[in-house]
Amino acid sequence: MVWRKMVAEFIGTFALVFVGCGAIISQGVLEGIKVTAGKLEINPLSYLTIALAFGLTIMVVVYAIGNISAAHINPAVTIGFAVAGRFPWRYVPHYLAAQFAGALFGSLIHYALLSGEAFNVNFGATILAPEFPYLYGLIMELVLTFLLMFAYMAAMADKRFPSAASGLTIGLTVTVCVLMSGVWTGASMNPARSLATALFAYRVEQKALSQVWIYLLAAVIGAIIAALVYEFLRPQEFAKSAPEDLVEAEKKVKK
Repeated sequence: MVWRKMVAEFIGTFALVFVGCGAIISQGVLEGIKVTAGKLEINPLSYLTIALAFGLTIMVVVYAIGNISAAHINPAVTIGFAVAGRFPWRYVPHYLAAQFAGALFGSLIHYALLSGEAFNVNFGATILAPEFPYLYGLIMELVLTFLLMFAYMAAMADKRFPSAASGLTIGLTVTVCVLMSGVWTGASMNPARSLATALFAYRVEQKALSQVWIYLLAAVIGAIIAALVYEFLRPQEFAKSAPEDLVEAEKKVKK
């Protein structure tokens, strides 16, 4: 059972990086984005295009694999669900491995097909704006991931939530977060997306890798806080796991 979910998580995270970061690369080709002396210059319309690319991709992925793996496609989300007791810790390494592998494969395809164009925009790596202090970046990414995880908890771990709205809710959350903070932090909210692009961008922008700890730490902390807060707010009778079938199977094994 878990292997099918791992494949779904791999595909979902691959799609996020391939399309979302691919949109950044495309905007670089169209000169909507320029990186000059480490400073990012971006056309407002290109900014909207990138936000929609990430948000719409996640919306499609949630609808496509939500019934298979709950469409975490994000290590922070998986850890948040596990801390809240809505995902078995036993399978956290499986999900994380699939997510990081999917993100790396997305950047690998960019490297194989669009290496010149990808290097021009650092493979879409998340890097703090030059004037933005590390602490501010940490707080910003923590808050953004809190909002994303809160949406995930509502959509995937609350029986009252209409399943037909899950993809729209999560996708729009990502879109508005990118619109709000992309100019300062890149609005990653996803350790796999940040690490994969940083590993490929390191050759031309060392800050991509030296700053990646901010995106790893902030996302995990933000997701954990959001999951626990939502657990506190939601009555237990409306709680469910994400994915529910994996948790139920785990309970049967323990019995």
